[in-house]
Amino acid sequence: MADGAEEVTAILARLADDLDAGFVDLFRAYQRIVYSTALGVCRRPADAEDVTAEAFLHAYRALRGYDRRRIAALQPRAWLVTIMLNAWRNTGRTTLRRPRQVPLDEAVDPPDRSDSVERIVERHETGRELAALLARLPEAQRVAVVLRHVGGLSIAEVAAAADADPLPPGGPL
Repeated sequence: MADGAEEVTAILARLADDLDAGFVDLFRAYQRIVYSTALGVCRRPADAEDVTAEAFLHAYRALRGYDRRRIAALQPRAWLVTIMLNAWRNTGRTTLRRPRQVPLDEAVDPPDRSDSVERIVERHETGRELAALLARLPEAQRVAVVLRHVGGLSIAEVAAAADADPLPPGGPL
């Protein structure tokens, strides 16, 4: 993820100069945070991958119509997470019109070979406990927690993203 203001400024300058090359930099800098946030709201890795891809596709299409000044004013993390959240909501609306698929019980990231077995088990158990606690929250609260603590958005950015479009009846996915 792009951490410093200088790195963000450099990415935005590359976007303004060459959309295709700059978008590669934008994607590399923000793909993990967008995916992690999507996973927190979708709760299934396959859905999170789809929503993340959809978000970056929408972002690219939007950037084609932006002038240099608008690109320079972007706050990429909040902007991309908001786009992802809207893509997730749109997916939820579409899903409400289709029969639900049965989700997999669990999907685990492949272990880091440098970790000990104990560390892998501990991380897996902690992740499962956190996921269970998040799943018990009402939809709006769960989304806010994920945007704040996984997405790293400020409280104002969470509020703006959450108010961008109300959740469909019955909630997404």
